[in-house]
Amino acid sequence: MALTPQDITRIAHLARLELTPEESGRMLTQLNDFFAIVEQMRAVDTSGVSPLAHPVAAVQDVALRLHADVVSEPNQREANQQSAPAVERGLFLVPRVIE
Repeated sequence: MALTPQDITRIAHLARLELTPEESGRMLTQLNDFFAIVEQMRAVDTSGVSPLAHPVAAVQDVALRLHADVVSEPNQREANQQSAPAVERGLFLVPRVIE
C-alpha cells in the first residue's frame, strides 16, 4: 500500500496540520517506509505460532507479576450517591445529550 502526495495532503488537512512541501515529501517517504515494513511482517507465516504474553517470553521464561483480582474496598454506593442530584436504582441520572 503506497501513499500518494494527495493522501499526505488529505491526512494533513484532517489532522489540522500545515506542512511545507519539504515536510510533505519527508512524511510521504516515512509513511511509505512504515507500510513497507508492515507488508514484510504480514508476509511472514505465523499460522503455527501461539501469541506471547510478553515479548521476552520468546527467549526466556517470564513470571508475570499479576495481582489477585479481589475486592479490597467496601461497597459505598449509597454514600457516594448521597450528593447526586438524581439517582435511580443505583445509577446516576444525567440530562439527555443525544436526541
